[in-house]
Amino acid sequence: MPRFSIVTAVYNGANTILEALGSVASQSVDVEHIIIDGGSQDRTVEVLRSYPAQERLHIVSEADGGIYDAMNKGLRMARGQIVGFLNADDFYAGDAVLSQVDEVFSDRAVNSCYGDLAYVARNDLARVTRYWRAGPFRREAFYHGWMPPHPTFFVRREIYERYGAFNLSLGSAADYELMLRFLVRHRITTCYIPGLMVKMRVGGTSNASLLNRLKANRMDRQAWRINQLQPLPWTLWAKPARKISQFFPRLTAIPTTFLTKQ
Repeated sequence: MPRFSIVTAVYNGANTILEALGSVASQSVDVEHIIIDGGSQDRTVEVLRSYPAQERLHIVSEADGGIYDAMNKGLRMARGQIVGFLNADDFYAGDAVLSQVDEVFSDRAVNSCYGDLAYVARNDLARVTRYWRAGPFRREAFYHGWMPPHPTFFVRREIYERYGAFNLSLGSAADYELMLRFLVRHRITTCYIPGLMVKMRVGGTSNASLLNRLKANRMDRQAWRINQLQPLPWTLWAKPARKISQFFPRLTAIPTTFLTKQ
């Protein structure tokens, strides 16, 4: 059984999937990379089938119900003790990211961990446009709009087996609901790894317009409701407000070589 299972959901990602594949292949741990392709119409499957490290890849290509349905498919396939998700537009910031995660999980009392995430320009991967410094975990911080960056969130597979996978009725808030369920409702243990773990190309639609933001706010509220939790009056508006400081990366020292093998 591999130590890690990394799940990547992709649809028409031929132009970016190679960075994701390479960043997983460069890690110095025992890892299986599960690729769930939603029936891409571009060259994604061709790129996947021609990738040299085929022994690490498990590829499924078929229609699905969206990214979280694809992620759930990957979860059902996962054999690793520790599960992480890496989007097709994302890549690990260094080649020792999973080694650091593995070290944290050597403590059996730790059920999950997370770190920082940087948004980078699509055509200039060295240019950071937004930096998400997650910070140490405080459960009460969820009530003030905090959440960890999902692509940096690693969880023991047994936790998914115990508390469930992504709720497909939550739309783009499915990852938020899952972390709320795990960390607040079920109070699993977690650990902050202080440093840059994942780089994400800019994009996404959840905050692209006021209408999308209002829809996301409704889904966030539903995430609290279905977990029988009561947010504070400002919780759901504090969540997007927290992102404002992330757009000023030059005001903070950003680690660019963190978690790289020496």
